Amino acid sequence: MSDVIAALLPDGRRLHLQHGPIDIIAEAFGSDTERKAAYDQAIAYMGSVLTTLAPMLPELRKPVQAFHAKPLERETIAGRMKSAVWPHREVFVSPMAAVAGAVADAVLQAMTDGRDLERAYANNGGDIAVYLAAGQTITVAAGPNLADRVAVGQTDTARGVATSGWRGRSMSLGIADAVTVLAASAAEADVAATLIANAVDLPGHPSILRQPANRRDPDSDLGTQPVTTGVGPLSDAERARALERGLVAAQKMCGAGLIEGAALWLADSVVKTDQKLLDRKGDTDA
Repeated sequence: MSDVIAALLPDGRRLHLQHGPIDIIAEAFGSDTERKAAYDQAIAYMGSVLTTLAPMLPELRKPVQAFHAKPLERETIAGRMKSAVWPHREVFVSPMAAVAGAVADAVLQAMTDGRDLERAYANNGGDIAVYLAAGQTITVAAGPNLADRVAVGQTDTARGVATSGWRGRSMSLGIADAVTVLAASAAEADVAATLIANAVDLPGHPSILRQPANRRDPDSDLGTQPVTTGVGPLSDAERARALERGLVAAQKMCGAGLIEGAALWLADSVVKTDQKLLDRKGDTDA
């Protein structure tokens, strides 16, 4: 706990939690007493996140195919990660693709457990877990630079949003500037955004620069797979072709009930799945 940074931001309402690489902005809405108790719970939980995850990292960097049965344990962060990637086991993916979202889910649960709140969120670098009481709505950040806003209501099934792309903090096999996904949890949105962003691609295109993932990060779960490091000029037709590859992957996930919707950006082009939730704009919360 001594290494955990926990402080209210200058607005006096949002809580900043930082421990090692984990950097979370959280907010609870309700009475002052309930909000303070919620924040105390989140702070107390934060100290256990890295110490619990660290011993599990070698296993969590393995491809999902290494887990020969459906994960049943979902209460720990590692369990959330494994469960989130299991439905995508036909492609290469490890539980690490869901780590940021799973941490957001777990911190949100710790913050809201037993509390009487109207709504709450935990934003872990753009991967956002949300809680909504009956009749409540929350607006979450989405899209390139997280500049767009999407309103999520309590009657919607989405409780997580994540954005991925080659320009982000994580490495990508594709060329999407950003892919935003809404799903039942932040962990599920996280892995889906990663995989859809991977699918937005033009394999072999000379304007796309790549290098092995383990040259950028020796511990990467992607090993020697080539990750995108630069994208040069592309024609309108090439951008459309790359986005269509990603949209096919996103629509397949929607059809399987794995996500609630996705929006994909490449340069000034954007495509969306048929679901309209991402078109529902709001003001600002998370």
